[in-house]
Amino acid sequence: MNKVVPLTAVLPLILDNQTIALGGLTIYRRPVVFVRALLQHEPRPQNLTLLAFTAGIASDMLVGGGCVSQTRTCYFGLESFGLAPMFTKAVENGRLTIIEESEASIACGLRAAVGQLGFMPSRAWQGTDLFKVRPDVKTVVDPYSGETLTAFPAIRVDVAVIHVLKADQSGNAILGGNPTIDEMLTHVADTVILTAEEVVEKLAGPVDLSGLPITAVCHIPHGAWPTSCYPAYPLDGEEILRYIDACHRGQFEDYVKGLSF
Repeated sequence: MNKVVPLTAVLPLILDNQTIALGGLTIYRRPVVFVRALLQHEPRPQNLTLLAFTAGIASDMLVGGGCVSQTRTCYFGLESFGLAPMFTKAVENGRLTIIEESEASIACGLRAAVGQLGFMPSRAWQGTDLFKVRPDVKTVVDPYSGETLTAFPAIRVDVAVIHVLKADQSGNAILGGNPTIDEMLTHVADTVILTAEEVVEKLAGPVDLSGLPITAVCHIPHGAWPTSCYPAYPLDGEEILRYIDACHRGQFEDYVKGLSF
């Protein structure tokens, strides 16, 4: 089955009130061009829950565009380039609900969803105050050892958007490094969209992502820019700084609209 479609065909799949997950890690292999295109698609989706293992510039653009009402991530920033400007502003203005997460809570929540379970037990968070900010996270007693464990609830995802180094027409894909939680996202999301640097008819070698759960593949060279996509290209630090400066000058919308894709 040929799953290759133009970018404009998948933008209407992002609907109000959905949970959208972005693949990649901080400022590496993020689906930036997809997010920019989504912000230029009318009407923009509203009241999204943004899930990211670590959130970076693509997530910051979604927040800046007014699409996100709550976030689920264990880090939101631009690494050595500092704070994520639009996220920081939204938090200061009280426009975002932050669901506190850690690496363990996200990983366990997704594993529970993969296994079609209500929760995943773990020793994480025991002895911490995180339960005070996450009353939805309960504890269970191990019936074999009697040990108290954390029961992380399953995390459901409506749409996952992942940028890949190479994909074939059936949706099989190679990530090119930094796999993070991208494979799990493909198994828990109802809709999985890949944006790819290169699309070939069929991948012959080992793949990082199976094409079976993939909904659509969009051929978007430099789709992660200005984040990196190893080994195709490094991150563009000057462009990230230009984005930060535009946000601080109140020119976020001008920046988004001024970039072609």
